[in-house]
Amino acid sequence: MSASANEAPCLLSIAEIGRLYRRRELSPVDVVAACLQRIERLNPQVNAFVTVTADSAMAAARRAERRFASGEPDRLNPLFGIPFSVKDTLPTAGVRTTSGSPLFADAVPAADAAAVERLLQRGAILLGKTNTPAFGWMGVTQNLLFGVTRNPWNPELTCGGSSGGAAVATLCGMAPLNIGTDGGGSLRIPASFCGILGFKPSFGRVPNHPGGPNWSLQHVGPMARSVADLSVAYQELAGPDERDPYSLPAEPPRPEADGEPPLRVLFCDDLGFAEAVDPEVVEICRRATARLSEAGHDVATGRPGWPSPMRFWQTLFTAGLARRLGPSASERPDAFEPELLGYVKAGERLGPFDFYDAGLARIEWWQHVRATFEQADVLAMPAVACPPFAAGRRTVGTIAGREISFYGWSPFSAPFNLTGQPAISIPAGQTRSGLPVGLQLVGSRFADRQLLRLAATLELLNPWPTEPPAFG
Repeated sequence: MSASANEAPCLLSIAEIGRLYRRRELSPVDVVAACLQRIERLNPQVNAFVTVTADSAMAAARRAERRFASGEPDRLNPLFGIPFSVKDTLPTAGVRTTSGSPLFADAVPAADAAAVERLLQRGAILLGKTNTPAFGWMGVTQNLLFGVTRNPWNPELTCGGSSGGAAVATLCGMAPLNIGTDGGGSLRIPASFCGILGFKPSFGRVPNHPGGPNWSLQHVGPMARSVADLSVAYQELAGPDERDPYSLPAEPPRPEADGEPPLRVLFCDDLGFAEAVDPEVVEICRRATARLSEAGHDVATGRPGWPSPMRFWQTLFTAGLARRLGPSASERPDAFEPELLGYVKAGERLGPFDFYDAGLARIEWWQHVRATFEQADVLAMPAVACPPFAAGRRTVGTIAGREISFYGWSPFSAPFNLTGQPAISIPAGQTRSGLPVGLQLVGSRFADRQLLRLAATLELLNPWPTEPPAFG
């Protein structure tokens, strides 16, 4: 992907931008203008942004420029003056937030989501909102309001979802930092399909306010082109918020001198319930995981043999959809895709104890995961069971010649929304046809920084192309 001289700042890391700000060799005005120019040039081809806040972003950039000129740059936050985007399901005060649905085509919230508020308080600059399927309900990014978001590696293919607009904005250099959500893989699936990084922190590590009907599954997290950029975003996003009673204390930093002790890494090509996994994807991920042994980590291969959690995950998920959307589905069925309408109706048919029983099943199922993590520090597996498939489709249909269910192509993601563990999709390599494949690393409960350090090790051992073939 080519960049003109004016757009060159778009491809710098957060640390590089900050360093140039402090040296007065680059201005926030330059960087925001470059990002806006890049959005204007590339967005018509990929449809990543659905709302662009150009005027307010430039005004914020000018204010930031004055702060850097005031002689206090060393006291400013690492994200000060850094442009970012927000998935269109997260509220942004005074900025249209549609949740990808015709039902909210003109909705303008009065307050920011906690994560957005936190970034703005640190001086980051909002560029706008990125595309999502309606209410983040599926693993590809398209909706009845804004249409399909396309994969820059091949515009005929899906970028994944539901934080697909954020993933494409990351890959295309439209913003150095992009914020998404993940209730069943929505950060990790598009990160895998786009060849960038998507990090789902431990549940509660980044405050989730306002909560929604699926609050117990949803994580808020960053997408970026490097582990270093994810790490600085995590550092600034994490920490308690009294409005979210499940938010966690900030993870204490570990002295750099401590080093990283060897970790027990278990590679799994099936957790026990995958309907099918593409053999090429498995082999790419296996090879990437094996490289961790070069850094002294203990890498083994195995299959945990867990029972499927998808029945009770779906109960929790559809109950939340029905609670939020039931009345609208009855009044405006034209505003829903047929499958989404079906899931809402399925949620409405649940009995009075089904949701409670699903919660108990979730606790019982955790014991299988807990037992595995007594033998391993980190699990490694494909982030998605297949490479990117055709844009416009809502599911892939078949993998390796086998028919699969609607969500059957992403068996490795939703389980870790149920457990709340930290998980990251990191590029593992490319298929023979040149498409990116993501490796998912899953950490022990609350071991977010440890997981990011391991991802940084793999990033050094197994570098990947950071830009798709040139287009536009």
